[in-house]
Amino acid sequence: MRPALAILACVAAFPAGAALADDDCFVPMADWKPREAVAAMAADLGWTVRRIKIDDGCYEIVGTDADGRPIEATVHPGTLAILEIEHRDKRDRQRDREGRHDN
Repeated sequence: MRPALAILACVAAFPAGAALADDDCFVPMADWKPREAVAAMAADLGWTVRRIKIDDGCYEIVGTDADGRPIEATVHPGTLAILEIEHRDKRDRQRDREGRHDN
């Protein structure tokens, strides 16, 4: 096999962006639950929602959990499954602003 064909075969075997797409939600907009459903799900969990936004094709909730701790939660737009929750406190936010990430 010629080198150019071998390279082309390797490139064609891997979908473009596959390595970067692991954290993204790929759901047709027609299959998304409405923002009201996201807010209701959060309220059922005792969360206070400050903001619901779309990030990488997923819903992202910014607010506080039932214990009053600041959170950022990633939610699947079609199933409303919670994909990730980050609990953040004031020290975390201060370190982020200062560019420090001490543990």
